[in-house]
This record gives sequence, C-alpha cells and structure tokens, in this order.
Amino acid sequence: MAVTRRTQSPQVLLCGYYGEHNLGDDALLAVLLDQIPSPWMSRVTAHDSEAVQGLHHGNGVRAVQRRSLKATAQALIHSDALVLGGGSLLQDSTSFKSLIYYICLLALARLRSIPVILWGQGLGPLNRWTSRLLVRLILPGVRAIGWRDPASKRLADQWHVSVPTLVAADPVWSFPGVVWDGQHCADAERSGIVLCWRPTHQLNLHEWARLIEVVNQLAEDQSLPVTWLAFHKHQDHPLPGWLESQGLMPETLARRSRFELAESLDQVLTLFSRSQLVLPMRLHALILSQLAGAPCAALSYDPKVAEAAAMAKLDCVDLDHLPSFDDLMRRWTDQLMHPVDAHTIGCIKEDAGRHGAMLHRELLRIMSSH
Repeated sequence: MAVTRRTQSPQVLLCGYYGEHNLGDDALLAVLLDQIPSPWMSRVTAHDSEAVQGLHHGNGVRAVQRRSLKATAQALIHSDALVLGGGSLLQDSTSFKSLIYYICLLALARLRSIPVILWGQGLGPLNRWTSRLLVRLILPGVRAIGWRDPASKRLADQWHVSVPTLVAADPVWSFPGVVWDGQHCADAERSGIVLCWRPTHQLNLHEWARLIEVVNQLAEDQSLPVTWLAFHKHQDHPLPGWLESQGLMPETLARRSRFELAESLDQVLTLFSRSQLVLPMRLHALILSQLAGAPCAALSYDPKVAEAAAMAKLDCVDLDHLPSFDDLMRRWTDQLMHPVDAHTIGCIKEDAGRHGAMLHRELLRIMSSH
C-alpha cells in the first residue's frame, strides 16, 4: 500500500550511526545534510539527539531515536524517501541485530512504496548465510546505490542486483578542507604527532609497546608534543588509560602528551592543520587529516583504511603484519613535515562529489513524480 504523500515540503529520513559520539559518522552526516536539495526537509536517526542538533543546528535537523525501531519506523512511514547514509550499515560483524534493524526499515519502505537511496555505503562483511540471503533479497528494491568502494559493488554484482549504481570515494572527502600550517605555526600552537588510535585485537601487548616506543622516540628526537585524539568517545577515549594500566606508557611520553576528544569538525581540522604528523587508525581520521593537508602515515586495521591510504598515496602499516621498530622509525621520520599532494586530494574530492550529485538528482526526481 502506498503511503499518503504530504502537500508540504517533502520529508527525507536519514538513517545511519549518528549521535553515537563518533566524529567520523558526524562528518558523514554533515556532508549528507549539505547535499539534501531544497525544499526537502531532513529527519535524522540519532541516539544522542541533542549532540546531533548541537553539531548541525544550522541545517534545521530534527532527530528520531535511532535505538528505537518503533520510533524510526513511525518516522519512516511519514517520510517521502529513505537514505541510508554512509558507513557500512549492511553488515553483521558488529551485530546481527544491527543488520536486522536496517533490513526491517528497507522492507517497510518497500511495503509502503517509499523510495530508498543508499548513499556512500559499504557492503559487508556478511558472515552468516542468513545475512547474505536477506541483503540479497532486499537490495533489488532500492532506487539507487552509491558504493564507497569497488569491493562492495563487486559483491552486489555477484548477486546480479540490477539497480542504478556508482562507485566513488567516501563522501567525507567532499567536506571543505583547510590550509596546513604545521610548518609555520608557533611552537605553542603545534599539535605535534597526532594519534587517532582505536582498540584492536590485532595488536598484542608487545606490538602496542613497539608502536608506543616509536612514537616516544620520534617525539623526543623531534622535540614534538603528542596529541591523543579520540574519534569515538566510548571506544578510543579510554585507550591511553588502558595502555598506561598495562605499563606501556613511558613517563617521558606521558609528560609530552595531551588528550583530546574529537567533538567537532572545526576542532579536528584545526588540530590536524597544526600537526607535524598524523598517525590514524580510523578511516575518517585519515580523510580529515588529508583535508587539512597534514603529513600522515596510516595504520590499517581494516581494508577500507588501506584502500584510502593507497588512494591518497600515503604510507600505510598493516596491523596484521607490524613492521620492526627500526622500519617504523624510518618510515614515520620520512613522513614528518611532508604535506599532502594537493592534486591527488583534489581528484579524490571530485570523485567523492559524485555521491552528492546522485543524491541530488534522485531526490529531485522523487519530488517531481508526486
């Protein structure tokens, strides 16, 4: 049964991992909101609605409690379109329950004849056969798909999903950049070596110790401060304390360290623009560091990080095969004060903009058809 359409401004429900105190997802939301054409009005699924509204107050955001399937479903049936916005929502590695949540929304949208757009999405991992079956059955009902990586499109193609699709760089590459000032800013303003690290089972205590020893030695050799920048409040912020509790934090490193929680895009871009080297594990920390023009050497816990590093022509360490102390010292010393290739980043930004062009086109077509 088709939903009764509104005579007022059309409503679009933006569904994603928003309001969970993860700046990477807030960056995705900021880009997505900017790409919604007038006169569409946006509703956003978010856990901490106040945080989302505070971050994006200029866009007139109305929030729906994302952890309530009932509340989200009610918002959906009063919407004219559904956008699954950024990240990799159709996966079961985080939890099977999370995948079922999104499958239910997609099924409800199909039942109510509400068009669905997948924007800047990754597909998988899908470890259960039931997960693969459900996603394979639901994808053909989508109106248009923008994949953020070739592997996602290849998987969908294996299932013969005949939906208009494109593959482009992660949408956060579209966010406006700033000028890198790390070479000229005053010593007191320097961010030094910025660590955007996350907990991971890929590193044992000896390997964590090796990373920390290299950072400590590099900071000491170059007389640089160290900034621990937590992108995810609940996962990353406790990491330095845990490392210290394991006896892995040298006193010299602790003295030159400061600890920051990534709370806004302006704050993070400013920190990166005054850095001398960024060492990110998280994808969107890597991307934002490049938008700030900062020297960077990535640490990959996931293929998406390695792919982004390769695209930006960055040095990248695979955490499954951690190099020796001497190799890390050499590689990271080489990257110090070595800013980005502006032409490369410009090409990536242009490619990422294709997600917005697709979204703009499809929403205007949906609006004109009612």
